[in-house]
Amino acid sequence: MAPVTHKQQADDWVEPEFTPLNAEEAQALRARSPSLSPWWVVLGQLLVGLVLALGVWIWSGKASLVCSVAYGSLSVAMPAALFARGMTGRLSSVNAGAAVFGFFFWEVVKIALTVAMLVAAPKLIEALSWPGLLVGLVVTMKVYWVALAFRRKGAGTVQVLK
Repeated sequence: MAPVTHKQQADDWVEPEFTPLNAEEAQALRARSPSLSPWWVVLGQLLVGLVLALGVWIWSGKASLVCSVAYGSLSVAMPAALFARGMTGRLSSVNAGAAVFGFFFWEVVKIALTVAMLVAAPKLIEALSWPGLLVGLVVTMKVYWVALAFRRKGAGTVQVLK
């Protein structure tokens, strides 16, 4: 048997037929895959930052380290809150083009604010601990992944994705 060449593979490819969903199928798909509110993610980030700062306070007792960790957490949570506000506004839901533009615009604003907060950190925090700030920043950023793992499924239940 002769090996299949790249040209033969391309010629043999049959694109599956696209069938749009009807209203009932679309509603069933939305019920199976509910969207996650960005405000829950922001709340989770703030809670993780608070718990982390409290844990560092108990572990080290150093106020400068606690401030550094808290500032690192806020460097993620505050821009995320601004992003969530921008994405849940009326203008973002006008049409698909506005939603795509809004997403990219607010993502750039979020990144710029995060960078600005990190640049301002040495001026704002006395005896800044860069390792502490980075721990707060990284741990708070990981909340995005945790939020994807826990999504609401129906009223009052939470299911862990596999």
